[in-house]
Amino acid sequence: MRKIQVILLTLVTSILVSCGTTSTVPVTGRKHRLSVSDEYVLSLSSQQYAQYMKSAKASTNATNTAMVKRVGQKLATAVESYLKSNGFADEVKNFAWEFNLVQDNQVNAFCMPGGKIVVYEGILPVTQNEASLAIVLGHEIAHAVAKHSAEQMTKASNSSTLVQIGGAIASAVGVSDAATQLGTAALSQGLSLLNLKYSRDNESEADYMGLIFAAIAGYDPNVAVTFWQRMASQSSSNVATWMSSHPSDAQRIADIKKHLPEALTYYKAATGKK
Repeated sequence: MRKIQVILLTLVTSILVSCGTTSTVPVTGRKHRLSVSDEYVLSLSSQQYAQYMKSAKASTNATNTAMVKRVGQKLATAVESYLKSNGFADEVKNFAWEFNLVQDNQVNAFCMPGGKIVVYEGILPVTQNEASLAIVLGHEIAHAVAKHSAEQMTKASNSSTLVQIGGAIASAVGVSDAATQLGTAALSQGLSLLNLKYSRDNESEADYMGLIFAAIAGYDPNVAVTFWQRMASQSSSNVATWMSSHPSDAQRIADIKKHLPEALTYYKAATGKK
């Protein structure tokens, strides 16, 4: 009994530690709790980004490189203005924007916490124009602004703690080693699938925020629909949505269409168009 009490105390302590601080996501207003600090995430991100850029090959296409930097900086300026005007001025200090185009045929782009964004040359034939590129960059910027990396790190840490505690409790109450291993494996798998949902939710949130960010920067959000339709035509994945870290193309397009009226209000305000 004493052993179980100690384990339960450990469980309570772990839960309290994992609570961290509450953070509000700009645009959506969603609240999430983060157990890792901005300083830690930014330091880790800076190291990983520097390591990646040592091995990456910068694009030799001057025109496309200039376009990525121009569109990226226009978005960054608009996003910082939005943050300052909507009660998130303190968050601006976390960003040191950098936009790079690299030689890679993958149809992809990524953003590190702190605003280090890399675009692969392979996505440019799909974006086709600056407005669609803005949709991509807006999505990546949204990941950084929403602190999705910190959120995923927190959830991964919490999941690991729960699996360890679950195994310890099972052993304490006399469950056999074999049954304990099966139980912790099942718990780990269940938590992994749950975290995939969290990842899909983050992607959907980034789609929405990115649409708004592109609009406030003066890019027509309507292009997001045709861009994602082109992206869908590139996809050959047959993975079920619940097994994927990203929402389906059809779901993304449906969600974007739902958010377009709101995005267009920002676009018209930014451009003066009616």
